[in-house]
Amino acid sequence: MTAARRVAVIGGGPGGLYTAALLKRLDPAREITLWERNAPDDTFGFGVVLSDETLGGIEHADPAVHRSLQREFVRWDAIDVVHRGTRHTSGGHGFAALGRHRLLRILHDRCRELGVDLRFRTPAPETDRLIREYDLVVAADGVHSAVRTAHADVFRPRITGHRCRYIWLAADFAFDAFRFEIAETEHGVMQLHGYPYAADASTVIVEMREEVWRAAGFDALDEQGSVERCAKIFAEALGGRPLRSRDSAWTTFRTVVNERWSHGNLVLLGDAAHTAHFSIGSGTKLAVEDALALTAHLSEQPTPEQALTAYEQERAPVVASTQRAARASLEWFENLALYLDRPPRQFAFNLLTRSRRVTHGNLRLRDAAFTESVEREFGCPPGTPPMFTPFRLRGLTLRNRVVVSPMDMYSAVDGVPGDFHLVHLGARALGGAGLVMTEMVCVSPEGRITPGCAGLWTGRQTESWRRITDFVHRQAPGTAIGVQLGHSGRKGSTRLMWEGMDEPLPEGNWPLVAASPLPYTPRSQVPRELTRAQLTDVREQFTSAAWRAARAGFDLLELHCAHGYLLSGFLSPLTNHRTDAYGGSLDKRLRFPLEVFDAVRAVWPEERPMTVRVSATDWAEGGTGAEDAVAIARAFAAHGADAVDVSTGQVVADERPEFGRSYQTPFADRIRNEAGVPVIAVGAISSWDDVNSLILAGRTDLCALARPHLYDPHWTLHAAAEQGYQGPGAVWPAPYRAGSRPPRTGRADDPAPRVTPGG
Repeated sequence: MTAARRVAVIGGGPGGLYTAALLKRLDPAREITLWERNAPDDTFGFGVVLSDETLGGIEHADPAVHRSLQREFVRWDAIDVVHRGTRHTSGGHGFAALGRHRLLRILHDRCRELGVDLRFRTPAPETDRLIREYDLVVAADGVHSAVRTAHADVFRPRITGHRCRYIWLAADFAFDAFRFEIAETEHGVMQLHGYPYAADASTVIVEMREEVWRAAGFDALDEQGSVERCAKIFAEALGGRPLRSRDSAWTTFRTVVNERWSHGNLVLLGDAAHTAHFSIGSGTKLAVEDALALTAHLSEQPTPEQALTAYEQERAPVVASTQRAARASLEWFENLALYLDRPPRQFAFNLLTRSRRVTHGNLRLRDAAFTESVEREFGCPPGTPPMFTPFRLRGLTLRNRVVVSPMDMYSAVDGVPGDFHLVHLGARALGGAGLVMTEMVCVSPEGRITPGCAGLWTGRQTESWRRITDFVHRQAPGTAIGVQLGHSGRKGSTRLMWEGMDEPLPEGNWPLVAASPLPYTPRSQVPRELTRAQLTDVREQFTSAAWRAARAGFDLLELHCAHGYLLSGFLSPLTNHRTDAYGGSLDKRLRFPLEVFDAVRAVWPEERPMTVRVSATDWAEGGTGAEDAVAIARAFAAHGADAVDVSTGQVVADERPEFGRSYQTPFADRIRNEAGVPVIAVGAISSWDDVNSLILAGRTDLCALARPHLYDPHWTLHAAAEQGYQGPGAVWPAPYRAGSRPPRTGRADDPAPRVTPGG
């Protein structure tokens, strides 16, 4: 056990109190002092929601606290979504809540029983003094943490504000479910989040975008005026009953992220270390889980410093995952107006799955009847998962919603695809996807990324591609094959990926061209800025390649305007510094990519669809953002794009992507629902459950997966087998039908006993 004999806790919220109680219980000899500047009963909010997982940790660590909580909890398992006068209920979720005041009293009593020195209405001494005088200092002083601010050079916090205003209120009756209610007012959309926390009381949070809040006049109302106005707006949900407040004020949520959580013997806990939007759960839950982890490591590690390091290593990834889900949830509510016209059950499903933590699969387990009603409304035939419904693009009908994403293989010779490409693309076509895409096929020798990139600038290349498309159409009927055309721009003349990604060739380099003479990295070659005459030449290279692609038998053509390649370089203000008609405003930056699109569309067969891949954000300050991406998508759609393939980043080398599961899909979601154009979602979509969830929620029309198809060329067929689906959306090739069910394995269970000894 660590030698943390004297412990100072700053902050008397649930996280600080529970930490103090646990540390004292684990070692009664510890001297623990807790300071709280406010009175014992001063608190914001009304109810606290805890998960069964958190309660299990509390029960294991301190059964006495768990027993006290159990006596207070109200439990329910339903969620109501009320929109345009219709209520949809989904069950099987499982919640437990109690009053925040009651939770604090339970923790106060437990701390006093154990001998913790609680000092209310008393500001903590200066942190530097506590660090000197105590073995451990726990800063649990909330979202506005003075400790974090004083030591910002160590913790390096990033605090992000958001677009909605919200207020914590209460009602003197108990909702019978977790209730989400949408109000469409003359000023804009408002939403209510409500849940019971006692037999006769509920928490009510009213939220709306800042501009709606101002337009509705809430900025001019006092506390009581706001309370009365909210009760009037949501009178139906409240049954005409009033709301009450407790020093409630409108505020905006702030996401707190710290690069470090500890320094020496000082550690952050709860909201001081991190925040997650209230729409996915309770900050109290995270703080309690922090306390459980911190106290465990203080018992397990030999020194306080090692314990704090282990605590951060355990909790930081968990919190980061929670914060990603919370951000997805809060952004869904910020953009709620985009979804109002969705079919009613799909709207409810979209809300329930907004954070990507609840999925089609586990919602089906929780409430099969509700999920099946959403599927029927969507148009799924009985027994058909959403991913296996067809989708039409112009004259092409895809038999399912799965796309094998373009993946550079760097295995061509002089731009000619060979046996490797035949096997690679042929195997994935046999694997059941609705659409298989080639890698980026370059329109000229100088438009290659590497010497191993495939092309479409010669007749020999055309014939080699024809060999591949013929195989797909003959051996995998029902699977479409598409070609992605592009030009490397400033990212060309580099080594094969496995020899050094984005590293210049050691010899044999070719000159690069780009929108502006800006190298991709300090080591990269400086490209030449394209002249007007060269722009014409490049456009003609694209049209020639498109003509060859049509002769090669491709079913769909995608124009690559993403990832910092040539056309993408025109779109981003970070890579386009031109002062002529092709640079400056977004309309001017769009000009050349649209000229290329129009020229390609003119030679591409009318009945065959054409899509565009874009980077919806540069993940860099001053670059393309989500609003620009919507405008870009609208522009391409107006010029005849049948769908937009929504990727992100790879435009500038100093980008800071926010990686995570399905991390790029919110950009596709926004483009689909704001620009009104079909989209292909990409980016760490790894499971068929994710695909079903995204399709059914209306966040995308198609899902493109790359790495899963490298891991398993038959990913789509296996997804069908695992879901028990046999239908036209996933047809096993005749030679493979014997493998359409998992092979039997050896028997692993022991025979049941037949004779009882002594019987």
